[in-house]
Amino acid sequence: MARIMAIDYGTKRCGIAVTDPLQTCAFGLDTVSPNDLLPFLKNYTSQEEVTHIVVGAPKQRDNTPSAVEIKITPFVAQLKTQLPEIDVVRYDERFTSKMAKQSLLMSGAPKKVRQKKEVIDKLSATLILQGYLDQQQKL
Repeated sequence: MARIMAIDYGTKRCGIAVTDPLQTCAFGLDTVSPNDLLPFLKNYTSQEEVTHIVVGAPKQRDNTPSAVEIKITPFVAQLKTQLPEIDVVRYDERFTSKMAKQSLLMSGAPKKVRQKKEVIDKLSATLILQGYLDQQQKL
């Protein structure tokens, strides 16, 4: 079976998560800069079968798009053009960064680890992907 990927898109870093081949659980894969994201995805998908890429949809509390959406929308369009065989799905990512920070705190991760933005971005992507997987199981 193929994998599903998720992206927590940011202006400085993008967290990436992926499922196991059976699509049962999500785990953090990497963190890359937005400029390196598309080449990274092309390389990964040339080596691993991926059916879907879930891109976080950041929204404000009032359900309006977050400021970073201006950068995400063109990226999603480019992604669909560059990797047309892979379905691109948007998923509400509200509060995933806060949840990632809280998870690290509750897990007892050292302060140096909790302060690394790369760790938070990768964990946020994992939370986006796990939320998507959970939603699909309910359907």
